[in-house]
Amino acid sequence: MAKKPAKIKAKSGASKSSAAPASQQSSNLYEGMASLASLKDKHTYRHIVSLLVDNESGVLARVIGLISGRGYNIESLTVSEVDRDRQLSRINLATSGTHQVIEQVKAQLSRLVPVHVVRDLTDDGPSVSRELALVKVGGVGEKRVEALRIGDIFRANVVDSSTKSFVFEVVGNTEKVDAFIELMKPLGLVEVSRTGVAALARGPAGIEASTNTLA
Repeated sequence: MAKKPAKIKAKSGASKSSAAPASQQSSNLYEGMASLASLKDKHTYRHIVSLLVDNESGVLARVIGLISGRGYNIESLTVSEVDRDRQLSRINLATSGTHQVIEQVKAQLSRLVPVHVVRDLTDDGPSVSRELALVKVGGVGEKRVEALRIGDIFRANVVDSSTKSFVFEVVGNTEKVDAFIELMKPLGLVEVSRTGVAALARGPAGIEASTNTLA
């Protein structure tokens, strides 16, 4: 029987050597979006995700439905038109989860047609965030005086006042607002209304300069 040509054997060997061993192949489904080490981190973190979307009917409902439909909780949500000429709105949402969960959220949001940019302001670099809250506190006597004293320390403005209550306006990051509300509870906290988080990345570049801009 004639032997197989050597060139066929050589070709087959070359083909095998070109494939990377299974042990060296990446199992990172989101490679290029987050490091494998961060995806293996099972700790839960609070993230602020910012989106640039078309300013049209139904977009917000689609974003909320996609996230809540997969069991992710939205802790804070703000949306407003930011470019009237291009009819674009910006959505800032805060949610908690592992790095892998957040990458899943970003990947799924990026597939929505009206979404132009998805950016995780928590992981992508330094950012600044602010929240406004109106805090109604009822009380008289020493509790009233103490509430005013704490409001002054937090640089909260009194925007409404009566003989038995105050409405404070407090602005700051989420931790500051949370701390102020906690201190008002024993002093007669009545109710709270919060705007949710507004956030921007630090530095000269805008959100559309992000590497997460969608083609």
